Amino acid sequence: MAEVERVWPDPLDGDELTVQTRFLDFLRATAVRKVTGLTREQAAATPLPSSPRTSALGVLKHLTAVERWWLVIEAGGSDEPSLWQGSPDPSWDLTAEDDVAGVVAAYRAERERVAAALAGLTPEDRTRRSGDYTVRWVLAHVVQETARHVGHLDALRELADGSVGE
Repeated sequence: MAEVERVWPDPLDGDELTVQTRFLDFLRATAVRKVTGLTREQAAATPLPSSPRTSALGVLKHLTAVERWWLVIEAGGSDEPSLWQGSPDPSWDLTAEDDVAGVVAAYRAERERVAAALAGLTPEDRTRRSGDYTVRWVLAHVVQETARHVGHLDALRELADGSVGE
């Protein structure tokens, strides 16, 4: 699996949408780094007693579902199917086929859908699906949700193999 370059956004370059998207790209790359090098067993482990469905692969599957719903469907108005069908949220659940390479590939593919969905939108535009949000709000929500889950990936990686840091 190729290393994803993490680039810290330039504080003096880019409009609002560009800056938020660059922060999201940085967080996406960090999330992928956190699972790169783990075995399927390590990445599927659920070592947090208070969150028995939370695994590193589950976090990435959930982040894929977050981007699909909020950025592709809600903001972009796409008719792609939601990955959140059912309750409790099934995006955390793993199948026998889920492995690190496949889950990372799906996460990366969603990024392409997001880019297409956001093309031509501005931060103050209303979302194309419901119109209940601005693109600004949706993107900020996805950035904060991704950052929160990257923190979970930090802990899961450390518990899996002792790796810490970026």
